[in-house]
Amino acid sequence: MIATKRVLARQLAEEMKRKKITKTEVAIKMQTSRAQLDRLLDPEKTGVSIDTIQRAASVVGRQLRIELI
Repeated sequence: MIATKRVLARQLAEEMKRKKITKTEVAIKMQTSRAQLDRLLDPEKTGVSIDTIQRAASVVGRQLRIELI
């Protein structure tokens, strides 16, 4: 799970940087706190719900896709 979280956190951060969206802007659009967003973007913190990751992905214009392979 940690490896997956690291990848997701990196991808979200990269997309925020690419679109020049600040953490504060993302937190406001997600209707969450900046602290919660910091936990989401911290690759070591795995206690984040799929719903939270989905909302963050949506804010940066991406979709979350989860597959069992």
